Amino acid sequence: MIGIIGSGAWGSALFKALSLKNNVVITSRKKRKIRNFVTIEEAFKREYIIIVIASQAINEFLEKNYKNLKNKKILIASKGIDNKECKFLNELFEKYVDKKNLAFLSGPSFAKEVMQYKPTALVIASENLKLAKEFASFFPKFIKIYTDNDVIGVEVAGAYKNVIAIAAGICEGLNLGENAKAALISRGLVEMARFGEYFGAKKETFLGVAGSGDLFLTANSTMSRNFRVGLNLAKGKMLNDILTELGEVAEGVWTTKAIFNISRKESIYTPIATEVYKIIYEYKKVKESLKDLLS
Repeated sequence: MIGIIGSGAWGSALFKALSLKNNVVITSRKKRKIRNFVTIEEAFKREYIIIVIASQAINEFLEKNYKNLKNKKILIASKGIDNKECKFLNELFEKYVDKKNLAFLSGPSFAKEVMQYKPTALVIASENLKLAKEFASFFPKFIKIYTDNDVIGVEVAGAYKNVIAIAAGICEGLNLGENAKAALISRGLVEMARFGEYFGAKKETFLGVAGSGDLFLTANSTMSRNFRVGLNLAKGKMLNDILTELGEVAEGVWTTKAIFNISRKESIYTPIATEVYKIIYEYKKVKESLKDLLS
């Protein structure tokens, strides 16, 4: 019934959780020795498809596979903004798939804790609330699902919080204290809400689990890859070395670039994302950047 495309940490966690009450198969570019692993062609035969691949790979994936997605019901569990075209994921998908067949998953959800069946709450957003509720029915009881129609709000929240998490990791790495980090995160919430509202998002979305919930989780824990990127940048490590050590995708690195370019084009005030961009892409000194932010 359900085919999951992407077998990284989050894809594997969703596979394990959803398999508790559904017939689920999983696939990815690299073959994995896990139960119900199938070819991508086999996964596409399922009525419901869940996409859990890196956001920067989605455009290429769609160009190659869009014919297989026709008339499928699709849940996008990836978080990010395409930094080449500076487009939100819903814009990429709507080029090939009717938006009534698209839903988006977000919220505070470390894969490790989902694998351990620890409780959490997530949001499924779709302009087709019937579809959102269909996908919600597949989730086990330990995952509380809320449904919403604010697609852009949920998307922006899921992408932007990774950028704020990098900044929070830098703050932690510089040992600036809990007061400074709390100030940074709270201003980050305001910043991402401002950015989202510019594109038509609802303000209340950023006060719910998709916004503040996901942000507070990601920007406060070393379980967050993006937070660890910030920690290591504060230690003076080079970005390429940090990403190699992580061994997994840190979406915030690429989303930072997309937000910087979009905000510059649209004249949106995004000071935290701008400083993170300058640290990563213009090699601005970390201490100088955080000093500018907090002054």
